[in-house]
Amino acid sequence: MMLELQERVTELENWKDGKGLIIYGAGNTFCSGSDLNAVKAISNSQDGMNMCMFMQNTLTRLMRLPLISVALVQGRAVGGGAELTTACDFRLMTPGSEIRFVHKHMGLVPGWGGAARLVRIVGSGAALRLLSGAARVDPERALRLGLSEETLSSSDGPGALEEACAWLSQYTEGPAGVIRAVKKVVTAGRELPLEAALRTEKDVFGTVWGGPANLQALVKKPKHK
Repeated sequence: MMLELQERVTELENWKDGKGLIIYGAGNTFCSGSDLNAVKAISNSQDGMNMCMFMQNTLTRLMRLPLISVALVQGRAVGGGAELTTACDFRLMTPGSEIRFVHKHMGLVPGWGGAARLVRIVGSGAALRLLSGAARVDPERALRLGLSEETLSSSDGPGALEEACAWLSQYTEGPAGVIRAVKKVVTAGRELPLEAALRTEKDVFGTVWGGPANLQALVKKPKHK
């Protein structure tokens, strides 16, 4: 799964016209994290560190894609699967689904960047409770914490995916270049010191000012309600 995810991220990095991305699991499980048999086979410290760095790199690249990304959580997102949800811009959950950071019960902490990202999503206090309590986070609690954006009405795969696509479309409507530019400036604002983020915003602004979408909008003279 780890190698396949890396390959998909590489493909998405080369998708120059993309605007949005939905990650979802097969059947009734979003992602249950690492395969325990595989973990036992690499139980020494150095192999664990190598896996940690590999997945940190993959999920950081996923997070920085110039696409608006959604984790569609159906069933369980556990351990590494919970970490994967935090690498997306938004999370949508279906009835009966759960996100759970079970690392403590494995004698571990998140190693794929999930803890650092979780703090940025829900704050340090809530992140500490979720990681130290290893509690199940159902859709209602996820909404209260700000971990989830919405609980979908459908529990079945096709219906939930259709709802998620409709939800995402409200943010991806418009020219790809503009949507991707929006994601880039938000990523810079989140990750860079203020001065560096301002420089990035200036540079990205320069790529869209006077561009096709900007000129078309000026011709249409849109009225903002």
